[in-house]
Amino acid sequence: MAGTFSQVYIQYVFAVKGRENLLQKPWRDEVFKYMAGIIKGKNQKPIIVNGVADHVHVFVGLKPAMSISDLVRDIKNNSSNFINEQRFIKGKFSWQEGYGAFSYAHSQIDKVYQYIAHQEDHHRKKTFKEEYLDFLQRFEI
Repeated sequence: MAGTFSQVYIQYVFAVKGRENLLQKPWRDEVFKYMAGIIKGKNQKPIIVNGVADHVHVFVGLKPAMSISDLVRDIKNNSSNFINEQRFIKGKFSWQEGYGAFSYAHSQIDKVYQYIAHQEDHHRKKTFKEEYLDFLQRFEI
């Protein structure tokens, strides 16, 4: 077969260092757009980037030539540099080490998109820790 065809959908979840509430509303969307630009710059497909003050969800269509860990490393490094260069916070911003990466089928794209799009509503009922533990349990990790 000539050519390579793939449909790999990954949701990344990662937190602000110390799970501090540093991603403030006035500039949060700008950071999420910047993250989407990082993903596009790596020739991957950003589906949605959204989150709340202490963590982010990044949903991407990943080509097989890009490793899951390389993309999240680049997103975290470049976005933390951007936040620091823009001086959105006093002191130094950084992401917590580690991340979650969860894979989905094409048929689940809309459901995952809607879940990520409504993070603020979701976190009125559930903490980040509760949400993350649910992910780990659901994915049997």
